Amino acid sequence: MTVVVTTSPGFAKQGPVAELIAEKGWELIRCADTSLPDGGVSAHIGRADYLVVGLVPVTPATLEGASNLKAVLKHGVGVDNIDIPACTAAGLPVCNTPAANADAVAELAVGLMFSMARFIPQGHASVTSGGWDRRVGSQLGGKTLGIVGLGNIGKRLAKLARGLGMTVVANDMYPDEAFAREHGVTMMSLDEVLAVSDYVSLHVFGGKDNAALINRETIGQMKPGARLINLARGEVVDLDAVAEALESGQLGGVAIDAYVSEPPSTDHPVFSHANAVFTPHSGADTREAVENVGKMVIEDISTFLEGGMPKRCLNARDL
Repeated sequence: MTVVVTTSPGFAKQGPVAELIAEKGWELIRCADTSLPDGGVSAHIGRADYLVVGLVPVTPATLEGASNLKAVLKHGVGVDNIDIPACTAAGLPVCNTPAANADAVAELAVGLMFSMARFIPQGHASVTSGGWDRRVGSQLGGKTLGIVGLGNIGKRLAKLARGLGMTVVANDMYPDEAFAREHGVTMMSLDEVLAVSDYVSLHVFGGKDNAALINRETIGQMKPGARLINLARGEVVDLDAVAEALESGQLGGVAIDAYVSEPPSTDHPVFSHANAVFTPHSGADTREAVENVGKMVIEDISTFLEGGMPKRCLNARDL
């Protein structure tokens, strides 16, 4: 029997994915215990044929004793928590599911912009506590959205923002100039994006290259009162700098979905600020996205079982 071990709490939870696994006769083992550093995967990695990864890191230690493991598959897009060189050294292909959750993440970014522009969380809290605090907000139309990372998610967000009447500027290490021209997106340096944007939305990979990309210096380059959205990874944003900027008014608001430690410690002052909105790393958590990602994972495992190599394999050339 094929044994699939997953550290993703959402894998095979939506749509027909669980039924497909049952039909194929695979055994599915869930290791998503947030009280354990590895989610509990170390207790089962010896039996695993395939490891489906959520946010729990895959390190050389994870692979110790993985005598039956044939591939590592990310239940999502970002693979910054997977040590790909270690997997390659062990002869393990690594796959992800590009674009499967782009719509879900982009739509949440729009929702968070509306939440900040119209003070939706504050209005909800006011009414439910017996108050009637009618705060004057602002409209998104006519504002400038800066997208940092114009990949699949950033591109979808650009289309949605243009539909709302926003001006869209973007920064990307490998800019898709054809897309930018077609959809009215102006490509700029990061400094320029920060300087002109009313809203800045982050959609870059995590890891050391983007650690503290948004810090005191870069926040200081932003328009006074601009609003920041982090749907990328927690380490991309310096929370100390964000809290200071909220307090001074340099940032008019912040919406955060990703954290260095999850769940985060809410002792940090940013969590008590009135103009901060938080979600529990749920950018990709729609029924449609979770189902799409799950189907892609099953498709890739099936390809491996048939002796093939999925097109989405990230290290195929090095194996």
